Amino acid sequence: MQTPPMGAHVDQLDPVAQARARDAQLSQFFLGDPQGWKGPVVHYAGGAEALRADAEAAGVALYVHAPYVLNVATTNNRIRIPSRKLLQQTVTAAAAIGAKGVIVHGGHVGAADDPAKGFDNWRKAIDQLDAPVPVLIENTAGGANAMARRLDRIARLWEAVQSAEGGDRVGFCLDTCHFHAGGEELAGLVDRVRAITGRIDLVHANDSRDAFDSGADRHTNFGQGSLDPEGVLEVVREAGAPVVVETPGEGHRDDLAFLATAFA
Repeated sequence: MQTPPMGAHVDQLDPVAQARARDAQLSQFFLGDPQGWKGPVVHYAGGAEALRADAEAAGVALYVHAPYVLNVATTNNRIRIPSRKLLQQTVTAAAAIGAKGVIVHGGHVGAADDPAKGFDNWRKAIDQLDAPVPVLIENTAGGANAMARRLDRIARLWEAVQSAEGGDRVGFCLDTCHFHAGGEELAGLVDRVRAITGRIDLVHANDSRDAFDSGADRHTNFGQGSLDPEGVLEVVREAGAPVVVETPGEGHRDDLAFLATAFA
């Protein structure tokens, strides 16, 4: 089995150099402040066109992670409307640098809200989105009223986004830490996800500092957390999709070497 492209979440100043430093084939990064509402900014020397050209020349695939504050599911207009705007800005900027996709957390609605409203808000967001690059919805670890914590919610979310115009531009990002902390077993997970989505476009391969079903989104390097190593390798191997580690940087090379054993 061919090893898929692998890499890490890095600083955006020079994601090409960051990939080379890890002997990696891809880099994921934010285009701006992950906790802020300001629009995306490309800090690479030479701008978006230079980054696109240099990444293509180096054979490095680029992925953009949308800001954490973004929540297109919420019923709160003061968050949902800016979230749609920021998602559009992020997707447009990602296209300018030649990114393969934009990763977006599934979001949540309030404790007293009907989850159906959140799923429909996702449909509306995709309906109005001009997506020159795929939007990859990522499962999340916590929240009782999250849109993408457990598989039953992901099934409802997927039905909603696939009914939208442009639903064919929506993909799925599987995060191992998030599923473990969210209460889903890794064994057989790829088949269960694909039964819902029909696809896995990217894997976030991370160990979890916290226990199964803890709801805590805290990543750590492999061997230092609570995930079963064989379960992680099964997910990476069965998904066969590009892989990103979002673990502490000093352990990236070791984490990537561990994941590569899935294809040895």
